[in-house]
Amino acid sequence: MATIIWEQSVAVPASTAWALLRQFDKAHELFHPVLIAGRMEADIRVLTFANGLQVRERKVAVNEAHQRVAYTVLGDMFEHHAASMQIVGIDANHCCFLWISDFLPDALASTVLPLVKQGATAFAATLETNQKKCPE
Repeated sequence: MATIIWEQSVAVPASTAWALLRQFDKAHELFHPVLIAGRMEADIRVLTFANGLQVRERKVAVNEAHQRVAYTVLGDMFEHHAASMQIVGIDANHCCFLWISDFLPDALASTVLPLVKQGATAFAATLETNQKKCPE
């Protein structure tokens, strides 16, 4: 089974990052421009990537205590998929965005890794840009 673990430093407080990440229906806004569209169908989010790929993701858990969202990609793309995104505080003004994805087949790692890297970078940029817009 392939495993991708990606850590991204984000220059915002953990509480700020978590307040946004926990909103499962907002992924297309938080990970823009990697994601260009999204909508909810009950507990499943349907996301469209900039490259045209569309995926359906089922929310598995939103854990407030650990600031963690778990989900799985549905459909034929993966034989198995389990992923989580978590916010870990570093100090008062910085956090770490931790994204872990386990999946089969292993051969999809070359497709998934660039999307994870791009997505994590987009997430950090979105939060940091929005933080700068907020009045002190």
